[in-house]
Amino acid sequence: ARRVASVCTGAFLLGAAGLLDGRRAATHWAYCARLAKRYPLARVEPDPIFVQDGPVWSSAGITAGIDLALALVEQDLGRPLALGVARHLVMFLKRPGGQAQFRAALALQAGDDRFDALHAWIRENLAGDLSLPALAAAAGMSERSLGRHYRAATGLTPAKGVERLRVEAAQRALSETRRPVKRIAQACGFGSEETMRRSFLRLVATLPQDYRTRFGS
Repeated sequence: ARRVASVCTGAFLLGAAGLLDGRRAATHWAYCARLAKRYPLARVEPDPIFVQDGPVWSSAGITAGIDLALALVEQDLGRPLALGVARHLVMFLKRPGGQAQFRAALALQAGDDRFDALHAWIRENLAGDLSLPALAAAAGMSERSLGRHYRAATGLTPAKGVERLRVEAAQRALSETRRPVKRIAQACGFGSEETMRRSFLRLVATLPQDYRTRFGS
């Protein structure tokens, strides 16, 4: 059967063609309100990374389009082949279509690559010393300069950036492994389950165990 799919803001083309009328649809979270306003007959869902409604598929961001494509391969040719494709692409098979877009982590990628190296270093040292002095030393900047430039680039303080990267790592561990929540909290640098719980409620609006139940492999 014929299908049509969009990636990211390509959903606007589907809307213009009338293909989203009465259907569920996804696009990048930053454009959901705009899509819903422009095409009020579409049922725009801000959280899933991709959505299928009958023959119409739509994905959130660009990388979510890969998840959508793998879902199509699995639907047509079966999971083993889709898994082989995923391995060839060196990615996990596969994030469920309903998995929530993580707005907080995406906010760190606000079109400014000055802190990409720092973010990579943070991800490699989540359980280590990520205090402002340690971050400044890693970035080769003074603490004051780091705070000012980091906020200008991401809209966040360095501490909030660290928190978001820790939550991002914990999300992956919860969805892709069966490690105990307590161990994940320690490995991601939260120190305790309660601290991780508070961060999840603040940034993901759910509890770690509930996140695993919904999105665990």
